[in-house]
Amino acid sequence: MFEQIFKNVDDVLWKDAGCGSELDYVEQTSWILFLKYLDDLEKEKQISAQLAGKTYVSIISSEFQWGVWAVPKGTDGKLDHHKALTGDDLTDFVNHKLFPYFKKFKVDADNADTIEYKIGEIFSELKNRIQSGYNLREVINLIDELRFGSNAEKHEMSHLYEAKIQNMGNAGRNGGEYYTPRPLIKTIVKVVDPAIGDKICDDAVGSAGFLCEAFEYLQSSKNLTTTDVEILQTKTFYGKEKKSLAYIIGIMNMIFHGIGSPNIIHTNTLAENITDIQEKDRCDIVLTNPPFGGKERAEVQQNFPIKTGETAFLFLQHYIKMLKAGGKAGIVIKNTFLSNTDNASVSLRRHLLENCNLHTVLDLPGGTFLGAGVKTVVLFFEKGVKTRKIWYYQLNLDRNLGKTNPLNENDLAEFVELQKTKADSTNSWTVNIADVNVDTFDLSVKNPNKKEESPLREPQEILDEIAMLDEESAEILKSINELV
Repeated sequence: MFEQIFKNVDDVLWKDAGCGSELDYVEQTSWILFLKYLDDLEKEKQISAQLAGKTYVSIISSEFQWGVWAVPKGTDGKLDHHKALTGDDLTDFVNHKLFPYFKKFKVDADNADTIEYKIGEIFSELKNRIQSGYNLREVINLIDELRFGSNAEKHEMSHLYEAKIQNMGNAGRNGGEYYTPRPLIKTIVKVVDPAIGDKICDDAVGSAGFLCEAFEYLQSSKNLTTTDVEILQTKTFYGKEKKSLAYIIGIMNMIFHGIGSPNIIHTNTLAENITDIQEKDRCDIVLTNPPFGGKERAEVQQNFPIKTGETAFLFLQHYIKMLKAGGKAGIVIKNTFLSNTDNASVSLRRHLLENCNLHTVLDLPGGTFLGAGVKTVVLFFEKGVKTRKIWYYQLNLDRNLGKTNPLNENDLAEFVELQKTKADSTNSWTVNIADVNVDTFDLSVKNPNKKEESPLREPQEILDEIAMLDEESAEILKSINELV
């Protein structure tokens, strides 16, 4: 049922002049979903308070509660069409009263960790793009049918929201930067193997896919105590995001996965000088896919000891600094990081090898990231010990990856199994750092077990082709002479 509601919402938004892309659909669905979620959350808290013999005071004034402005209902439980705003009345109320009201929550909140602050942040970053109040009424009525009460409902909602994010990535443009294939994220989380009590960070959080999957992994890791649940909710997951839409989507995604008040900050991570990072700021686990291909300005580069315009390389420096001693990381990065010959790349590889144990490199095939032509690798490392040897795994598939044939968990099953013992195979091998060139620190993926097709042809093959071309030339010349 939920899936059909989502589809119907998209159909309505498709008709609206203010929504022109999948990105708009996700953004506009998000703020309305969020208000419906808040309403269900408040009802849940009210029932809990009543059972405990206490009184619950809503954080939302009555005029702006879902059941008053969005779906006022009669005694029969059906929408009261006399009270329900629609058309210009509805858009005027939403644009000039509702959004300003919720935007103010940010100023009035006690601190950034509260749900009130998140409400204020979301409505400070968004605006209503649905131009037709009649379309907006349809969307509100549809979303009112959704429920966030049970864990099963939240679980279904999280999957549907993930699907919307994936569709946004598939739609192209800049949507793809918000979506990392979930089978890859699940695999990275399995290999890094976080534990309850670890502080887990992604300071290029995007849609928060890594944090959500880590939450799912830890939730199923054992029977959780009340203390474990509290730790997971408040002291485990931390993220930062520069872009407004990604920030909103990340918060929503975490909420739908069951993290009530996500610790995500809306900020540009790279604007922070890494020398200012203190021990209290550090984390135990980094799980991330930082944006690659960006070109950072000179003033941003000044925040890092190794100067480079490549966004991902600056993030890598940030994450190495952010990790505690003994901390673990799984980071997606362009495969050219392993072989680039410019000074910054060489210096960064040296820095990584000397300060961390880069124990595993997963080489991914082209097409892993839909809509992105770049080839990527995943770096797995632990901070505090020099690298002595690196185990490589090259994912070789018998098919081309694409929208209709994406990466799946089975594709990565052999990697997960072999990684436990760092075993050699057709697709895996080990390189000793003692054998790496100390001038270039070239860490390129060169599978010694795979016979590469030589780009050079055999001399006889070349001679045969020359002879064939000579014969063709002779035939052409003969034809010309006959015509003359």
